[in-house]
Amino acid sequence: MAASCLLFLRFTAKKRITGLPPGPPALPFIGNMLQVDVKDLIPSLRELSKTYGPMYTFYLGSRPCVVLSGYQVLKEALIDKAEEFSGRGDFPAVQMWSKGNGIVYGTGERWRQLRRFAISTLKNFGMGKRSMEQRIKEEAQFLVAEFRKTQGQPFDPTFLLSCSGSNIICSLVFGERFEYTDQTFLTLLHLINSNWKLMSSTWGQLLFVFPNIMRWVPGPHQRIYANYLKLAKFVGERLEMNRQTLDPNSPRDFIDCFLIKIQQEKNNPNSHFNEDTMSKSTVNLFFAGTETVSSTLRYGLRILLRHPEVEEKLHEEIDRVIGGNRGPCMDDRSQMPYTDAVIHEIQRYADIVPMGVPHTVTKDTQFRGYHLPKGLNIIPLLCTSQFDPTQFKNPKAFDPTHFLDEAGQFRKREAFMAFSAGKRVCLGEGLANMELFLFLTTILQNFRLKALVDPTDIDITPESTGLGSIPRPYRVPSLPSPRLPACPFPVGLPLETLALVPGDAQAFSRTLGCPWHPPDLV
Repeated sequence: MAASCLLFLRFTAKKRITGLPPGPPALPFIGNMLQVDVKDLIPSLRELSKTYGPMYTFYLGSRPCVVLSGYQVLKEALIDKAEEFSGRGDFPAVQMWSKGNGIVYGTGERWRQLRRFAISTLKNFGMGKRSMEQRIKEEAQFLVAEFRKTQGQPFDPTFLLSCSGSNIICSLVFGERFEYTDQTFLTLLHLINSNWKLMSSTWGQLLFVFPNIMRWVPGPHQRIYANYLKLAKFVGERLEMNRQTLDPNSPRDFIDCFLIKIQQEKNNPNSHFNEDTMSKSTVNLFFAGTETVSSTLRYGLRILLRHPEVEEKLHEEIDRVIGGNRGPCMDDRSQMPYTDAVIHEIQRYADIVPMGVPHTVTKDTQFRGYHLPKGLNIIPLLCTSQFDPTQFKNPKAFDPTHFLDEAGQFRKREAFMAFSAGKRVCLGEGLANMELFLFLTTILQNFRLKALVDPTDIDITPESTGLGSIPRPYRVPSLPSPRLPACPFPVGLPLETLALVPGDAQAFSRTLGCPWHPPDLV
């Protein structure tokens, strides 16, 4: 009976779109989901490329997609044919809320205008400039002060790294930073961290594959939409605060500039600038600017615990170039090739966003001998460029020499796609690189890391891989460096040694040393 059903399903399978590349045979409704492990969808897609090549058709349920795997095909698509592959593909976990609006998940002319506006506005507020460098340096000192409060006791750095990274984007978007004990700020970080983990979980991947069914199925994935509504409500409250005190001649932040733009285009019936677009774009910036940098730093510290010999070389370079009488600055970066290489290798190896966000082709396109119809979903496995054995000599190992030439100088690698590539490259790439350099060097200038176990026993593979690669939870005792004087910042609430459990209000309370409950923002 079972065999008869399988034969029936095979013969009644939906006919493939003519002209697509070959791929595994698909069944009606479930597509190719029997050929993959839903809990590890991206590794499964990588494995299929060994059979079907760097470009193959894969059915996510009933939706046909073309998977791109390896540096060469990704370069040809995302860079050489950047315009044709610049559409935004299906990402149900977010699009149920965004409905195709905003900077990250929008498409077409609206997306182009929003992206240009965001880049111009954020640059005007210092992104990539000396003023923003100073702001990051100040936040790095706040972070170091919080680390010192642990007094060398083991602690989970997740929460503190999220606070520091988020405060940088907050200063651009909201015009201010938040104290690490601010209740509203803690709630927002809780929502972002929760969504990041949910979208990378098995539930999140089932939602990605079967959105029309999973949106009606009870489960933790239902919190994704609710959490986005809470983030949007906070943005709406900030919008109203800014509107009441707005001075068009002296904008304070991204929201002010958006409100001014809305006013300027109020008589344009085709304008893409309205309050809904502003809300979606602001949440996009806040989410991306908070989670990616903090996750990279968290993964990076764990990698350094596993490789103390790398940390030791970093300390040597920091001592030689910066010393202990001043803090790091971006001018130091050109004189610190090993540090630069380590940061890039952390990004490559950690692979925080392994497939980016799905794309679509914007028009009927001939590519590598195949016909890709307009609107076809494209899954660019960015991780396969980062781990391409034709581009990196030892891709499965953490090896900073991947980014060093024979003379020990830093070298760029075209296969490095941590920020995606082409038209959809992350608009905050420059800001993120500045944060990673200044935060990591400031931490290591003030502290030495010490593993609680034998370094060779530390597992640096991700805990889960979906939208993002989630590093395994860990605790680290940060030992103050004897080379530097004590930090001048006052000691505040002590941090206990218990690890954070994302989404657990009691764990947040224990870490803060004071009661905290996520308020209902809806």
